Amino acid sequence: MRDLFREDSDRFQRFSVTFEDLLLDYSKNRITPDTMQLLAALATETKLERAIEEMFSGAKINITEQRPALHTALRNRANRPVYVDGDDIMPKINAVLERMRSFSDAVRQGQRRGYTNKAITDIVNIGIGGSDLGPRVAVEALRPYSQSTLRVHHVANVDGTEIDTTLQDVNPETTLFIISSKTFTTQETLTNAQTAKDWFFQHISDKAAFAKHFVAVSANTQAAKAFGIDKECIFEIWDWVGGRYSLWSAIGLSVALCIGMDHFEELLAGAFAMDEHFRTQPFDKNIPVILALLGIWYNNFFGVHTHAVLPYDHSLRLLPACIQQLDMESNGKSVSRDGKTLEYATGPILWGAPGTNGQHAFFQYLHQGTQFVPADFLAPLISHHPIGEHHTILLANCFAQTEALMRGRSEDEVHESENQGQAAAKIVAGNKPSNTLLFTKLTPRVLGSLLAMYEHKVFAQGIVWNVNSFDQWGVELGKQLASGILKEIQDAGSTGPHDTSTKGLIAHYKRTVGPV
Repeated sequence: MRDLFREDSDRFQRFSVTFEDLLLDYSKNRITPDTMQLLAALATETKLERAIEEMFSGAKINITEQRPALHTALRNRANRPVYVDGDDIMPKINAVLERMRSFSDAVRQGQRRGYTNKAITDIVNIGIGGSDLGPRVAVEALRPYSQSTLRVHHVANVDGTEIDTTLQDVNPETTLFIISSKTFTTQETLTNAQTAKDWFFQHISDKAAFAKHFVAVSANTQAAKAFGIDKECIFEIWDWVGGRYSLWSAIGLSVALCIGMDHFEELLAGAFAMDEHFRTQPFDKNIPVILALLGIWYNNFFGVHTHAVLPYDHSLRLLPACIQQLDMESNGKSVSRDGKTLEYATGPILWGAPGTNGQHAFFQYLHQGTQFVPADFLAPLISHHPIGEHHTILLANCFAQTEALMRGRSEDEVHESENQGQAAAKIVAGNKPSNTLLFTKLTPRVLGSLLAMYEHKVFAQGIVWNVNSFDQWGVELGKQLASGILKEIQDAGSTGPHDTSTKGLIAHYKRTVGPV
């Protein structure tokens, strides 16, 4: 890459794209114009353009579950009709958005209160996976837009530590619980929800008070009502919304409560703008497609099966976990859409941490490890917290790391600058690829665009790899086995027909703790 930059003074201009106030610099990659043309030809050959249109139009692209994947309709700010089985779904989406606005406004303005007529001070969102990560990321990233009188908590882990410590920090008279579960059958979510319900009634004996403090977001209204949620307190979602794509639905209610519905709609608008970009721009100017093709380039042509997401913004510290779920649950597949075992690599291992913390943890491996790790660096040019020189130093580190990964440090440079000791250990090979995504400021609109960008990147890769990015049967297997093992742990009798390791683990638990 040093040579490529030396030979082409326009390389940055050639390999950078702007979208609104977002800049993608992908010039620090092992590519030439020919590389990108050939990768674009691959996308064309795999009919990516047609697949994009099928997704937006409501075709049943989730073939194993015979469903559309219409998260894009949830943020369709143009309000163009979108049909599922002949029905335009936009009126239903708009109706839920209006309910979210009325509800969030009432809570934020102190009109909807707790059972003792005290204003709501705490929101506890109980969900897991897509019902947790997307809202959690948005709440943390957009705290500068939050209402200071409302604290928002998210509980996901079935480990009792998370729900217990959260409940210790809130007051039943002023806390609103959101049970977020599309199916309302997810074991972890229902376990935490039942614990919250039991805790509430330990403090409150009036059964009528429950409706003031518990709402649900679900496609399974009957199960939510059976749990005790009043039908007027159930916000609808639909089976054509995948969990990891559900932030844009009523699953984002905790976000709307935190930042207000106007800002939530700005989040939707940013995602919609990226949808339009993805849908209309040619591949060589299309940010999600470019990122997708670069990932395929390293994964399938260099045998590099890992990718790092490195936000240089403390507010985006949870972004790597969110994109990890999106990417690895969507494209962690080894079977094609037509049911054949694949003979090539698909989705990468995705991981990351915020800069500059990562520089003092794993960046040594990025610079001098035996494998190279392509990485995305993300940073705002303007901070919401402009304290002294903090942000200037942060950006200097961000830019320096991408340059160091690309340039490295040659043997000649070591000898020129070092007069003694371990010269070989100080050589850094360089030629390590990275993308840099800069944006003016982290606003709701920018966050919406970034999250939609990664959604579309993952979808585009799934099309080229010929996998269904919208199911997760491996996850379902784990759930099924856990349900059976739970019954065996609770039963004093013998265990079922497991392998000797699993039998041994269950038996060890029973000997040590006994049946629950």
